[in-house]
Amino acid sequence: MILLKLKKLFTLMLIVATAAPVGAQAPTRRTALAAAQRERPGVAAFRGKVEKILGAMDVNRGYWGMLVEDADSGEVLFSLNSDRYFLPASNAKLFTAALTLATLGSDYCFHTSIESRAAADSEGVLQGDLVLVGRGDPNLSNRIFPFVKKTERDGPPERILAELADAVVARGVKKITGDVIGDDSYFAGGAYPSGWAIDDMLWSYGVPVSALEINDGIFFLELHAAEVAGAPATYTIAPSTNVYQIRNEVLTGAKGSLQKLSVERAPGSTELIVSGSMPVGAQPHSISIAIDRPAEFAAALLKNLLETRGVVIEGHSRARHTGDADAWYQTDGSAAMTDLQSHACGVAADFWSLHSATPIPPSPEVYGQHVSPPIPDALRVMAKISQNLHAEIFLRAAARQKTGDPSADAALQFEQDFRVSIGLKEDDVVMTDGSGLSRKDMVSPQSEVSLLRWVTEQPWAATFRSVLPVAGEDGTLMDRMTNTPAAGNVWAKTGSLTHVDSLAGYATSTRGAHLVFSFIGNNHALKPKAATDVLDALAVAMVEELGPRKAPAHK
Repeated sequence: MILLKLKKLFTLMLIVATAAPVGAQAPTRRTALAAAQRERPGVAAFRGKVEKILGAMDVNRGYWGMLVEDADSGEVLFSLNSDRYFLPASNAKLFTAALTLATLGSDYCFHTSIESRAAADSEGVLQGDLVLVGRGDPNLSNRIFPFVKKTERDGPPERILAELADAVVARGVKKITGDVIGDDSYFAGGAYPSGWAIDDMLWSYGVPVSALEINDGIFFLELHAAEVAGAPATYTIAPSTNVYQIRNEVLTGAKGSLQKLSVERAPGSTELIVSGSMPVGAQPHSISIAIDRPAEFAAALLKNLLETRGVVIEGHSRARHTGDADAWYQTDGSAAMTDLQSHACGVAADFWSLHSATPIPPSPEVYGQHVSPPIPDALRVMAKISQNLHAEIFLRAAARQKTGDPSADAALQFEQDFRVSIGLKEDDVVMTDGSGLSRKDMVSPQSEVSLLRWVTEQPWAATFRSVLPVAGEDGTLMDRMTNTPAAGNVWAKTGSLTHVDSLAGYATSTRGAHLVFSFIGNNHALKPKAATDVLDALAVAMVEELGPRKAPAHK
């Protein structure tokens, strides 16, 4: 009896919240919603399905927010807690993707170069340092473009860096008397945005932000069981450098025994401890490990690649950051950065003038350069697979390019200024990163829908929608909503953290309605599959039930 009363109470609360949203949305949004319910087919049926889905046991213990609007007219079709704050998880990437297209444009490309302030002599001797200059390219890897359905790769993870090493050799360099340096001074500070957890730092989703990232800022540690129980497992690393030391404590267990593996790395340490067991006959197991010193790792990898090509290097490999006396980009008050030129796609004839902020004479010699795919291709990877590092890089690169300030604080201010410029209030959204990994981020379904509706009015709206995962087809929605009316009809960004799941984007209903929506769940204890099932059920119900406005009857 008590459970029945509680269920009825929840249903009543849901109806009240749906019919009369609170706060800033009343009374105009309440009036619009009431009118929609009277005139729009399917609204009442959709509301009934929502009540059933969110009223289920365990689901109703969470905190849920929803907003569905007509994408053409802006009519509110359904609203629940739509002006309340929620932790968005990777739905935050919607704001980052829009900011990137709005500020950098579709023809922006990243340039990575190998340079020196010395020219090689006739004997191929370079008297000085060789510098790998990063400018934020998120795809210095073996990823294949364009992205189709899922990430595809070709060749070793360090393929692009190997091509740059080939370019150096092709220029006749045979000996380097100085160091090989990885310079990431294009960005300053903020390697770990505020609100990231210490648990994130070891894994591929918690890679520190740098202007010089190789292979998405990760290396692959692959473990292989021995043929005999009791023997140590073996491992390989790709790409391989001497930056990290591996303490391998993994043993091979009896055939059919439980596989249990763990990896530890103390913050700031270069030693990884791998322990546990793998049964005889187990398939190789690959673990993606975050590179917590990306510029140093890139320099060491480049040095190895040059040496395997016969180049003699007398110096060492090392990193160089903002604030170092010889950093490629200076940020002291008297030499403020002025690198605001467009990063055009294609190889620049005068590369230094294109990228230099305040060059230190003499102007450097360029020994090799790599130009990234254009922004839409890069954004497609970020949004389709929800790549955190890429989102952080896009935010930093946009702010750096448009303001000249390389700092993380400037990037966050730039992000807020962008949101205000599109009509949101300063406190509508709280962001401390660009990816949504921060536990300090807060959005409302209303703020997400406002962004998505603003995007529809932009000349690059079709590009924006094309980067979003498609239900039942690709990215993080490839295996969701398959064999339902939502498959192929929902373009949306997913989000997931512990106790958090979200889905927001665009949809076309089976009745021909064009919809924009945001669904967010917080503070639930559902297992990951159960949580996404809730969001998927809401999306399918939306596509099945909501129809376009009825045409007025002719008298």
